[in-house]
Formats: sequence, structure tokens, C-alpha cells
Amino acid sequence: MESQFGRGYITNLVLVAKHFGLPPDEAWGGVADHLTEMRLPDRFRGTPVEDLTTAFRKRVLWHQPGTMDREDAEEVIRLLYRLVVAIDRELGIEDPRIGIYD
Repeated sequence: MESQFGRGYITNLVLVAKHFGLPPDEAWGGVADHLTEMRLPDRFRGTPVEDLTTAFRKRVLWHQPGTMDREDAEEVIRLLYRLVVAIDRELGIEDPRIGIYD
């Protein structure tokens, strides 16, 4: 079955991340659509990845467009960074870092 807004986990994280490369007032349009078919892999259940995924989803879904766009976008980006580092740790990378120049 075809997917309109992406299906998967990393696939959907990348699709959401693309929105936050836009100016904050443009980032929010349609971003929540990419969460519809986002699926947490079973291997991440009960790990910090699941907790951060839940927080990430809530932050995106609870945003009110036009209100605190920049502040909420910055929070989503911080959550995304924490999430990808947690994913790397769960995949066995010993010391993952975002780095100074993101």
C-alpha cells in the first residue's frame, strides 16, 4: 500500500527533520503528517529511544501554528539530536556526538 507521508522510523525522522531546515514559521506546515505512519522498531521498546520518541511526537503534535514557532522548533531540533544520539547508543556506537557544527 502506498504511503503519502512516509512509513517507517528513520525514514519519518528524516522527513520531519527536513521541515526544520526551513525558517520556523514555515517548518510546521504538514510536519505532523509524517508521524502518522512512524513506527518505533521493537528493538527500541523500553529504551531511552522510546521515551525520546514519545516526547518528540508530543512536541510536534501539540504545537499550535503561529504560536512560539521558533521556540518550539528549537525544542524539536534539540529532541531530535538527543533521539539520534540515543539511537546510535542502542545500535552500539560507544560515544556518539552531534558535534560542534550541526
